Amino acid sequence: MTTVVKIGGNVVDNPAALEKFCSDFAAMPGEKILVHGGGALASRLQKALGIEPRMIDGRRVTDAQTLKVVTMVYAGWCNKTIVSLLQARGCNAIGLSGPDASMITATRRPPVPAGDGSGALLDFGNVGDVGPESVNVIGLRAMLEAGLVPVFCAITHDGSGNLLNTNADSVACAISCAINAKLLYCFEKNGVLYDKFDEDSVIPELDPRSYAGLRAEGRIADGMIPKLDNAFKALSNGTLSVTIMNACNLPDESGTKLLL
Repeated sequence: MTTVVKIGGNVVDNPAALEKFCSDFAAMPGEKILVHGGGALASRLQKALGIEPRMIDGRRVTDAQTLKVVTMVYAGWCNKTIVSLLQARGCNAIGLSGPDASMITATRRPPVPAGDGSGALLDFGNVGDVGPESVNVIGLRAMLEAGLVPVFCAITHDGSGNLLNTNADSVACAISCAINAKLLYCFEKNGVLYDKFDEDSVIPELDPRSYAGLRAEGRIADGMIPKLDNAFKALSNGTLSVTIMNACNLPDESGTKLLL
């Protein structure tokens, strides 16, 4: 069984946390794939360049300038730093973005209704949507059979020469569905929390009905929304299992397990 691990940008941006995660990931047995974010660093660089980051429900609005920033951050510094840390630990990692060997294609997201009843449309810009059909499964399996450990950033392409910024959770979901893998979402929290200020309030199991209720109460919000939306979609489309957890808990995989 193959395991897809997604690591969040706040962990990538924390040198000590990233070092520990890479050690734990390198020690994992069996076939594995890593998908990483980098949003914290991208937002910081945007602000340093005088560009104010704009987020909608945890997803980044990506105009032309923002696309340049996130490509430099995700496909450049973040990806190569992670690959070098894994190589230092004996893990034969290979850094990839969507255009490389056309591993992940995407469709530019069309404008969507604002949801406030105004009739206005929200345009996310150069943002790509992906699904299991987006993944070059033959190429991915060839890499795994060769003993390589793919490390994906969330920059994809549309096949017509255009780069697209795709949510890293969506990329992890698409890959795990395409190859029927186990999916582990790792970030800086201990799981899905009932009280976001209490790290001990981890919800051990979560199904779509309880998720909808907690979201309506405002207990689940912001970046956790796309994470859970993608996770439940993954379970419905071929992913074997999904756990959301702290990156520190990778060895025992403790956190919130999702159920249908």
